[in-house]
Amino acid sequence: MTTQPIRAGVVGLGSMGLGIAASLVRAGIETWGFDPNPTAGKAFADKGGHVAASPAEVGAQADVLFCVVVNAAQAEAALLGEAGAVGAMAPGSVVVQCATCAPDAVRALARPILEAGLLFIDGPISGGAAKAATGEITVMASGDPAAFAKARPAFDAVAAKVFDLGPEIGAGSQVKLVNQLLAGVHIAAAAEAMAYGISGGCDPKALFEVITASAGNSWMFENRVPHILDDDYVPRSAVDIFVKDLGLVHGSAHARKFPLPLTAQALQMFTQASAMGLGREDDAAVVKIFPGVALPSRDGKDPA
Repeated sequence: MTTQPIRAGVVGLGSMGLGIAASLVRAGIETWGFDPNPTAGKAFADKGGHVAASPAEVGAQADVLFCVVVNAAQAEAALLGEAGAVGAMAPGSVVVQCATCAPDAVRALARPILEAGLLFIDGPISGGAAKAATGEITVMASGDPAAFAKARPAFDAVAAKVFDLGPEIGAGSQVKLVNQLLAGVHIAAAAEAMAYGISGGCDPKALFEVITASAGNSWMFENRVPHILDDDYVPRSAVDIFVKDLGLVHGSAHARKFPLPLTAQALQMFTQASAMGLGREDDAAVVKIFPGVALPSRDGKDPA
């Protein structure tokens, strides 16, 4: 029995979406993509993808559609709004919703999509632009087993790990919020540790080498501190992403009166950085909230 090849779509060709779309093309899956930024569309076209003029045009072509936008409001607009993808998709097609959202928001988004005869996977992602570009993201997914079965060839193309967290919509998003809690707290802790060490006279590069060989190391310390050492705050993941994501974590816990003291403090740190005009810089720029710290500078001058 011959299996019909799937066609894929990606709405949102930002740092993660472009890598996902390119990985689909590289796997031989015919793929359509849309982004309101024409530069992103051109980058996708250069990788062999079909550039669509609207989410609806992507939906009309896709058996499996990845929605890789920033938040629930953008996902609702891209999928259900005017020229949204869902209205153009054939029954039985799969929507994979990848934005980091509160579980309640994802359940509300899924309802009209399921009622339209489509399949839905609550599938937030992790791994950053680098893993997306190589087809090695992690997907924290929940949804109907039939949706997983249909989306499997697409997941094989874009992900190193797909965790099936069961059929309940919202389960994937809850796990993603736990991941974002840890990621945000670890970045904030790494920034605080570096600022503290530098203020106490430590050589930044030597400090990095010692900590990464010691028990105090973390994945985020090892990944983000080189940005500080290189005075490189070009955003791979921006400060404002963690203002948003830690805000979602804190808000969801607050609604059920569950205390998250470390999350609250990290959220305040990222919020302070954003208020200082650093919102679009790399999230490692949270280190800049500490006054009087001579951070590494590419021109050799102290930032003060």
